[in-house]
Amino acid sequence: MMATFKTQQNDAEISDFLASVENVKRREDAIVVCEMIEEMTGWKPMMWGPSIIGFGAYEGKTGRWMITGLSPRKASLSVYIMPGFSMYEEQLQRLGKHKTGKCCLYINKLEDIDIGVLKELIQLSIEEMQRRYTWAPE
Repeated sequence: MMATFKTQQNDAEISDFLASVENVKRREDAIVVCEMIEEMTGWKPMMWGPSIIGFGAYEGKTGRWMITGLSPRKASLSVYIMPGFSMYEEQLQRLGKHKTGKCCLYINKLEDIDIGVLKELIQLSIEEMQRRYTWAPE
């Protein structure tokens, strides 16, 4: 039986969501990263749940989920590196100031990191997701 995520892809307007982000710097950084990922992939961003901007989709063991994405949270900008970070230690060392969770890269502000390394990390994670899963760019 397939699990259901409460964070489902939906048709909410990304511009409305971004406009609602109170922290101006976080909103501006989210716009930059969103445009960067869209340019890199050619995929249209979609809202996943009320606060995640996702790109592409794959069918995993527990259902459909985004291939990569971001969320401007109160504490930091979260970038979703879905394969996790064990394969990307070299990139993380070059990235700059950040923290990681299971699949979240937490960035306080873009000035703290090397944006080129962020692009490399996102690209490598997308390629890994394409190897691992049946996927469907949106």
